[in-house]
Order: sequence, then structure tokens, then C-alpha cells
Amino acid sequence: MVLDPTKHQDWEIAEEAESRMKTVYELADTLGLEKEELLPHGHYVAKLDYRKILDRLKDKPDGKYVDVTAITPTPLGEGKSTCAMGLVQGLGKRNKSVVGAIRQPSGGPTMNIKGSAAGGGLAQCIPLTPFSLGLTGDINAIMNAHNLAMVALTSRMQHENNYTDEQLAKRSLKRLDIHPKKVEMGWILDFCAQALRNITIGLGGKMDGYTMQSKFAIAVSSEIMAILSIASDLQDMRDRMGKIVVAYDKQDRPITTADLEVDGAMTAWMVEALNPNLMQSLEGQPVVVHAGPFANIAIGQSSVIADKVALKLADYNVTESGFGADIGFEKFWNLKCRFSGLKPNCAVVVATIRALKCHGGAPIPVPGKPMPEEYGSENVGWVEEGCKNLIHHIETVKKAGINPVVCINAFYTDTDAEIKAVRRLSEAAGARVALSRHWEHGGDGALEFADAVVDACEEPNDFKFLYDLNTPLSKRIELIAKEVYGADGVSYSPEAQTKLKRMENDPELKEMGTCMVKSHLSLSHDPKLKGVPKGWTLPVRDILTYKGAGFVVPVAGAISLMPGTASDPAYRRIDVDVKTGKVKGLF
Repeated sequence: MVLDPTKHQDWEIAEEAESRMKTVYELADTLGLEKEELLPHGHYVAKLDYRKILDRLKDKPDGKYVDVTAITPTPLGEGKSTCAMGLVQGLGKRNKSVVGAIRQPSGGPTMNIKGSAAGGGLAQCIPLTPFSLGLTGDINAIMNAHNLAMVALTSRMQHENNYTDEQLAKRSLKRLDIHPKKVEMGWILDFCAQALRNITIGLGGKMDGYTMQSKFAIAVSSEIMAILSIASDLQDMRDRMGKIVVAYDKQDRPITTADLEVDGAMTAWMVEALNPNLMQSLEGQPVVVHAGPFANIAIGQSSVIADKVALKLADYNVTESGFGADIGFEKFWNLKCRFSGLKPNCAVVVATIRALKCHGGAPIPVPGKPMPEEYGSENVGWVEEGCKNLIHHIETVKKAGINPVVCINAFYTDTDAEIKAVRRLSEAAGARVALSRHWEHGGDGALEFADAVVDACEEPNDFKFLYDLNTPLSKRIELIAKEVYGADGVSYSPEAQTKLKRMENDPELKEMGTCMVKSHLSLSHDPKLKGVPKGWTLPVRDILTYKGAGFVVPVAGAISLMPGTASDPAYRRIDVDVKTGKVKGLF
């Protein structure tokens, strides 16, 4: 029995489907995996030994590489993960060999408003509970590795404050002379905890640490998550781990995790996390889950390793980039593909009629409150005006030389006239268009979508990066702001300007990638500006250094690396059936 998504919640649909799941051993047979390549975590979740798989299949040609991105979303999201799962299921219905590669959800949005990012309706990744609640412990490993670096830093500052150089030497320590106001890192936690954005630590006596201002960020924004996303193997991860800049000394020289002699121990926490996780779609197609979300404040991509494994195991790999094409796809294009050396065959731009209406003048939806009644009535004018945002994202994909496919993620309230308007304007902009009803009908509802992607993958493309690595950092930021966001230019705070000059004069930094931080709710830095804003300047207020990951991080606008929890969070509706132990209320 398949439950009706118009009458049942996502967790109920997932729970019913889980009674018919394939075991990881059946999935392994589907993929042609050998016994030692599968590392089971129970019956329905496993890790994959990527080294053995890639070594065995090194001479096998890669499959087709498809990225799923979106228009600028409403605060409710536009179903990008649902579309990725729908496409995987649709390709499965067309008897294509396919593997999905998606990101592990953060506990922050899972317990807040957005949900677990497993998809929805009849297009989900299952089993839902382990997917949503820690999976095999990758994010926990990231938290331990990251916070160990902060333990090393703060204890070193305490000892240097309490001991003379001679006393430090007896303990085999050299004074690093860390500047307490130039600590780059903070602590991390995998919840949205706004009360921890700014804290004071080390209160008490001299044995209670070094008193100073500190901070928390959400776990998935950690540089270690970025390293997990782009590392090619354990040696690469180990090398990158020692380059993480934790602070600066009083002469403005970087203090790294290697200087603190903590990089080896940090890597030890991450060894198992480097292996991707194997799960499945609601209809039994294999799905590889690895790395984390939040492309507005992080790289926001499933891992390079996951994609390389999926491309060897199947004829199609459907991966996903966070938020809209201005954020997630831009980082997929200019960061992830640069690190991986992989070239995509197609990029899907997900759009919903409700988001197009939002960009076209309808009232902006508020998370936790009922959808404004205007969204239940036909308004082709709003849809047409909102398509300006969609066309902007189509043009971004085309600038990368990739074939775009627009997926209209259908809702039962959409009208034929509204859908026809999206088709007409998208096709005029040079994109293939497919209407998909995977949320309501699963793979059977995604056949048009699957056919459009297969067709796009057969057409040659001319993939190219937006910038070369020898392009000055200021020019790169300007290119992204103008060519991807549509800004007139860039302005810098005094602090950002100082850091920019230092970075452009540092030979180790000036050729690193550029990972922008900005609002996902607008093409601009201001979440209130919908559609395609004109006549604005991107304000860069800070520039962070992720030397281990290999990129610098310009921070635009007022966005925070620690989101806040809303007044009506999801955790109020999550509970456990004490008789069966099953979790209910996840979405």
C-alpha cells in the first residue's frame, strides 16, 4: 500500500514504505558491490569503502553527472531534495541505472522549521529517522574534531598566560603568543542556538581557562565540513587538516592546527566519516548521503567522494547543491567541480508556482504561519513577473556552459495557465522544461522530468569556470556579485578591506577558491528584495580564511553562521512511540 501524500504526513509515508525497504545487502547487489566494500550499520544503512570501490572501478567510464539547483526560494523551500529524489525515482522507472548523491541534514533545521531535507510526499530518502537524527555520526565527528581544535587553542592560551618561557620549554611547548582578539575559530553545535552567537569563556580562576570573547556557529558551517566535502582521500584530508587557521599571533602571523599539534588527533575523529553513507529512495534506488547543507553559509554540497563513487556505480548520478543557483550552483560550478575535476552534463533548476508568485508580487510566506490565501488563486501575472528570477538562474547555468532543465515542481493548486506561462518563458530563455508530479505520484509522476534530463545529458556542453585561480580576489568577488547576483558592484567594511589587502599579498591565499556567504532568500544580500533586484551594491563586511579547505570566505550582509530557532519549531511535534520505539513527527 502506498499512502496518499495529500492525506498523510511525510513521516507516515516513510514509515509505511520502510516496511518494504531493500536491505543494504540487496542494494549492494544492485550496485555490483563486493562484500568488503560494504560496511553495514544495521540492516538498512551502510557506509561504503570508497577507496576499494574507486580502486576496483578506476578504469570504468563515469556515468552522466546531473546537478539539482533551484530558483531563489521562499522561506518554506522549493522542494529541491524532493525533486532530486523524484528524478532518481523517475530515471529508475525508465530503467536507468541511477544513484542519488545528497547531503546529510543538520540537526538545526530538522528541529527548527525547515525539516530534515529527506524529500517529501512520494519522493523521499529513507529510512527517515536515522537520516534525520545523526545517521552514522559524521556530523558528530566534525563537531568533535572542530571543538578539539578550540580545546587545544584555549588550553594553550591559558598555559602561555600562566607560565614563563622557561616553564613552557620544560613542557615541550614554544610560546605562540596568540592574540586574544584575533581568534578566527569558535565552537560549533548542530542546533540553531542564537544565544550562543556571542559568549564569554574562561570565567573563574587561572585554572579555569583564558578569559575572552568567543562564539558558536552551527556545525555544518565548520571548515572541517568543507574539507569533508572536497577532500579526495584520507591523505588529502590529513594535509588539509593541518592548514586550518585557528587564530593569529600578536605579529599578525597565522596560528594553525599544526602549530597547536592537534591536526593528527582531529583527523583521527574523521577517518570513518570519510566513507559515504548508503541509503535508498522510497522506490528502492540507491542514494549516497555525504557532507552537509547550508550553501548560504558553507559550501553546501554533497561530497566529491560521494559523486565519484556514484559516477562509477551507475549510468546517472543525481547530486544536489544548496539553495538557489546564485549560491549552491555557483559553489558547485566554481569550487566543487574545480576540486573534483568532474564536468556536469546537465543542471536542473527547480521552480514552484508559489515561489514565482512570491517573486512576482504576492505576499511573502512566513514560516510557521498559514500560506497567504492569495497563493490558492490563479494569478498568471504574478507568475510571469516572478519568472524573471527563474530566467536569471537559467542564465547563470548557461554561463557555466551547462545544459539547463527547468523542473516545475507541481502543487495540486497550480493551474494550467500558470504552468503554460512558465513553460513559454523558460523555453524562450533556452531551457528544456518538464512538469513533475513526483511529490504526489513518485517516479510515475517524474517521467517527463526524467526524459528531459536524459535528453539534456546527450547534448554536448562547453563547461567553463567563471574565473581562473590567478584572478585577484577582489575581481573574483566582483565577478560573482555582478555576473551571478546581478549587483552593480561591491563595497567593503574597513575590516574586510584590510583582510582583502593582506590576502591579495599572500601567495598562499590569493589563488584559493572563493566561497561566498550571503542570504539565500534573495539574489542580493537583503532577504526582503525579491525577483531580480536592480541598482544595489553587495556589502562585504568580513572575509574569513579557510586555508585547509582551500578557499577564502567573503561574508556579505548581516547573515550569521549560527541561525536562530523560531517560535514554533519542529521539535514541538516530534515524539516517540514508547511501545515500538518509532519516531513520529519528522518531516
